[in-house]
Amino acid sequence: MLGPERGKGAVRRFEVASRAFRAERFKEAQPLLSRLSREAPEVADVRELHGLVLYRLGRFTAAMAELEDFRELSGSVEQHPVLADCHRALGRWADVEALWKELVEASPSADLVTEGRLVVAGAKADRGELPAAIRILEQGWRLPPRPRNHHLRRAYALADLYERAGRSPRARELFRRVESHDPRLADVTQRVRALS
Repeated sequence: MLGPERGKGAVRRFEVASRAFRAERFKEAQPLLSRLSREAPEVADVRELHGLVLYRLGRFTAAMAELEDFRELSGSVEQHPVLADCHRALGRWADVEALWKELVEASPSADLVTEGRLVVAGAKADRGELPAAIRILEQGWRLPPRPRNHHLRRAYALADLYERAGRSPRARELFRRVESHDPRLADVTQRVRALS
């Protein structure tokens, strides 16, 4: 797309930006990706990474633009949870719901569906709809004997909603189960202590 010489430079800049992203140096990655996005607007990987960096910088409108372009270029629902969370941050509730429906219809991995579920439940909770948020996280819920990270993140979010809804015993029980599998997850140890 950019020719052999410019293309090599672009690939190097993308690799530097990718390393910066993985190291959570988002401000370092952003200008590199902004330039690449202008130079190679039809490269889905560039648009995706740029959108993720902008999201992590809290620039939700700009992140949405990049992630929408990624979505169109790739046909993927992989970044739907992030895109939905951008809409959530801006109070665009109908868009959060629409992205959730698309994600469920695409039936991707359990990890990706869980991320989408956390966002849509969070959007309900943001609007004060705690019972609806709880129902979304309880639907088909059980913590397996050997939970993976996405199971624990869902359990933590559900326990948080239980606590916010005044269901402290349920919250305490679930926080304890999360802590028994991963005491380093967020502030789960402090949450257990606070409810004990």
